[in-house]
Amino acid sequence: MLGDFFSSIFSGAALAFLGAFLAVALSGIGSAKGVGSAACAADGLLAEQPSMTGRVMLLEALPATQGLYGFVIAILIINGTGLLSGADVSQITVSQGAHYLIAGLPVALSGLISAQYQAKAAIAGINLIAKRKDKFVIAMLNASLVELYAILGFLISIFLVTNV
Repeated sequence: MLGDFFSSIFSGAALAFLGAFLAVALSGIGSAKGVGSAACAADGLLAEQPSMTGRVMLLEALPATQGLYGFVIAILIINGTGLLSGADVSQITVSQGAHYLIAGLPVALSGLISAQYQAKAAIAGINLIAKRKDKFVIAMLNASLVELYAILGFLISIFLVTNV
C-alpha cells in the first residue's frame, strides 16, 4: 500500500535525486553556518593579532568538511542512478529511489548539526589561542572531536549507497 502511494507521487529517480539533494544541501547549510560563525570569531582575533592567520584559518575551516561529505554522497547517489553514464534513470524503481533517499539522510542530518557544533568548538579554540598561543593543538583537538559524528554519518551513507 505504502509503495503504491509513493509510486503514484514520486518516481524512483525523483526519490534518488531528493536523497542527493538533501545530502548536499543540508550538510552544506551546516557547513556554511559553521564556517560563517567561526569566521566572525576569527576576524575579531585577526584584527588584533594578524600573525595568527594560519592557525585561525585551520580552526575556521574545520566545519567545512561536513559539506564536502554531503557532496561526495550526492555524487555517489547520482552516479549510482546511472545519470553520469547516460543511463535511462526512468528505470530506477521506487524501492531503489527510496533506498538512495534514505542513504543520503545520515550525512545530511549529521552534517547539518555537527558542523554547527564544531563551529562552537572552533570559536572556543579561537578564543583560547587569542589568550594562549601555545594551546593551538588543544584547540584543534577539541574542535576535531566533533568531526567524529560527521564521519560516522558519512560512513553510514557510504555503506547504504554502495548496497542499493
